[in-house]
Amino acid sequence: MEYVDQNPIGRSSRSNAVTYLKVYDDIRKLFSEQQFARMNGFTPSFFSFNQDGGRCSECQGEGYVHIGMQFMADVTMLCEACGGKRFKPEILEVRYKGKNIDDVLNMSVEEAMDFFSSQPEPAAGTIAAKLQPLVSYIKLGQSSSTLSGGESQRIKLAYFLSMTDSTAKKIMFIFDEPTTGLHFHDVEKLVKAFDSLLDRGHTVVVVEHNLDVIRSADWLIELGPGAGDEGGSLVFAGTPEELARKKDTATSAYL
Repeated sequence: MEYVDQNPIGRSSRSNAVTYLKVYDDIRKLFSEQQFARMNGFTPSFFSFNQDGGRCSECQGEGYVHIGMQFMADVTMLCEACGGKRFKPEILEVRYKGKNIDDVLNMSVEEAMDFFSSQPEPAAGTIAAKLQPLVSYIKLGQSSSTLSGGESQRIKLAYFLSMTDSTAKKIMFIFDEPTTGLHFHDVEKLVKAFDSLLDRGHTVVVVEHNLDVIRSADWLIELGPGAGDEGGSLVFAGTPEELARKKDTATSAYL
């Protein structure tokens, strides 16, 4: 059983979607294989903002510096040394197909998929494939602290989609309000991701109020009849079509 909640995907401000999905390992390796990187001895660790070597020594790879104030809240300012790019100038000189590591981290997932899928190298194809479950407007290097609860769940879901296959053990996934903070286009992608888990033999249980998700379910359980102290009873259990025909519950009229 895997409970996929809305908690942030990382505790560090340097954590993001690609570090959580382990895609950043492939991106760093790809950049370390470029000619300028090989000439200067830049290994994959030089393209990490979690390790010394290539990251900006002023902001420690965060892109921002935090100034402590004695009687006020701390002030966060763009790092003057790197201009928010998080890496030393010589690291940014390394380019893959005209893009440096900062350019790639500022791509949205969709832009990155187009970029890497159009490249002939097997490594680029691997990166595009790992990003496929996450297709979104989220930037690759976007800090996990800026993600909504629903976006964090999407990234966790993408991780499980990248790790599970038809031969893996079967898992019951429990999602808690996964549409929180998502645009309705992203809700559609979320439902397709659920379908991908089901196609692999897993089970998906979702606590949700979004009607697009409710009508896509194989089986519904409605609790009520009211909220809080007025609820807790089983109002309905069955298919969405059966609930829509009832027309006497809080959900059925809208469904």
